[in-house]
Amino acid sequence: MLFTGNGDNGMTGLFGCDQRIAKSSDIAEALGTVDEMNSLLGVVKLEGKLADAVDGLNYEELLSLVQQDLFVVQAELAGADKKIDIDRVKKLEQWIGLIESELPPITSFFVSGGTKLAASCDFARTVARRAERRVVRALNIADPALHPPMFQYMNRLSSLLYALARLANHRACVGEERPLY
Repeated sequence: MLFTGNGDNGMTGLFGCDQRIAKSSDIAEALGTVDEMNSLLGVVKLEGKLADAVDGLNYEELLSLVQQDLFVVQAELAGADKKIDIDRVKKLEQWIGLIESELPPITSFFVSGGTKLAASCDFARTVARRAERRVVRALNIADPALHPPMFQYMNRLSSLLYALARLANHRACVGEERPLY
């Protein structure tokens, strides 16, 4: 069934529990932004379907794994008995390190663009940053130690997408454009 009508009063149900929350709540906003991030990765996957990424994976395969992780992040946000594991954070760090070893060092900011795949990764990076901010706000982070792997994962995700954008341009022999400030 594509609709139930249960949300017509501005409330929504959370995954894995009977709790209902306002659609205007910080948790609902965080869940929606992580969902938006996940959907955008589906678009980026299409751009990189045949492009090699790292660790023997192409962009599609790598981003499919990230999408699965984002479902775990959403479940954790909703209070389900699911948690993003520190091993997933370490996997992102491993991929970032492998990509970085192939790229020239960063010496400035770069203007988004170059190849379509790079621009798509950059766009996804900005949504990942917004999703990270929404998650932090939703959980009222006075103490980041409360959910460290989830916060670390969300922080590394934008770094991975930045690395993937640079990698796409590098492999296509497209130079990185610096701002003209």
